[in-house]
Amino acid sequence: MSGHIKKIKLSYQLLLLLLPAVIYIIMFHYMPMYGVIIAFKDYKPAAGIIKSDWVGFEHFIRFFKMPQFRELLKNTLTISIYSIAASFPFPVMLALAFNYIRSDKFKKVAQTVFYAPHFISMVVIVSIVDLIFAQKTGIVNVVRQMMGLEQIFYMGEPSAFPHLYVWSGIWQNTGWSAIIYMASLSGVDPSLHEAAILDGASKLQRAWYVDMKCIVPTMVTILILNMGQVMNVGFEKVFLMQNSLNISASEIISTYVYKRGMIEAQYSFSAAVGLFNSAINCTLVLLFNKLSKLMGSSGIL
Repeated sequence: MSGHIKKIKLSYQLLLLLLPAVIYIIMFHYMPMYGVIIAFKDYKPAAGIIKSDWVGFEHFIRFFKMPQFRELLKNTLTISIYSIAASFPFPVMLALAFNYIRSDKFKKVAQTVFYAPHFISMVVIVSIVDLIFAQKTGIVNVVRQMMGLEQIFYMGEPSAFPHLYVWSGIWQNTGWSAIIYMASLSGVDPSLHEAAILDGASKLQRAWYVDMKCIVPTMVTILILNMGQVMNVGFEKVFLMQNSLNISASEIISTYVYKRGMIEAQYSFSAAVGLFNSAINCTLVLLFNKLSKLMGSSGIL
């Protein structure tokens, strides 16, 4: 015990630097968790959280019995799982490609081009998608018209919504997501590549048998963390792309919670739905972490 106290005294300056971050996390991440109890109450702003009537699981049961529940769950899972499955390979492939570029100048230019979309506002991203797929003037429909095909209003087509959401997201985030894999590749032992070159391995073989094996733990960690976000489909982008024509495919749990909670002031009900989301995400993280350990990986916990 005295040894730990001595270490704290020796490193108190570093601990003081860490203190603002700790205070921030406690204030904005842990203290607000107290408000979760309104999910089990009939919350009235005038009465406050403590004095509001306790209703138990009433809001959860109401959500599960709603006619829209299956559709909301289906839309949320469809977009989320599609996004994870489609986007997962691209950052890995891009990081491997960057790793084998010889010219530093070209590499920096390529990295800038691929990173830039990540910093574009979501409103601008949705506007770009809207312009490209506009029914009359969008480049996609202009090409279709030149080929003698019928013009389609993609932004109002329910079947097109998941594809527009997912692939625009891949374009926006692939470059940024590749950074963590590039950092992992920088830790690959150069002697492994030297041995592979002596054995006559091509770049493609080195990428598969050397680099991929070294970044598998990173890939597993990213996959587990992504599974923890399955129910948290990006609200902002979906809400901006949503309209009355595609709402059958674009109404997800987060947009529904916003409409019930913020617009209709059903605070307890929206808190219950949000808590349900968090519980599912936490369960998935624990499940996939357990599966990764069973398969021989280290997991995250």
